[in-house]
Amino acid sequence: MALHWTRSARADLLRLYEFLEPVNPAAAARVARRLVAGVKRIPERPRLGVRLREFGDREVRRILVGDYEIRYEVAERDVFVLRVFHTREDR
Repeated sequence: MALHWTRSARADLLRLYEFLEPVNPAAAARVARRLVAGVKRIPERPRLGVRLREFGDREVRRILVGDYEIRYEVAERDVFVLRVFHTREDR
């Protein structure tokens, strides 16, 4: 399966990095690396994440990487990373 980051997901990753970076640059880099590594594992087992029923017929799922939630959509031959956010964020 091919992996694709949506514009929103890329913006989320940058936003999370920019939030942490002024306080702790090393932690910001570490979190960003962990999130990217977590996303890279999705195509190997795309249906491992919990399916989110509120998206109806779309196969949108979520996985947790530490305190962060990654939402992604499984299509025929593709996985689209939709959003990335901290679990304490109001989403």
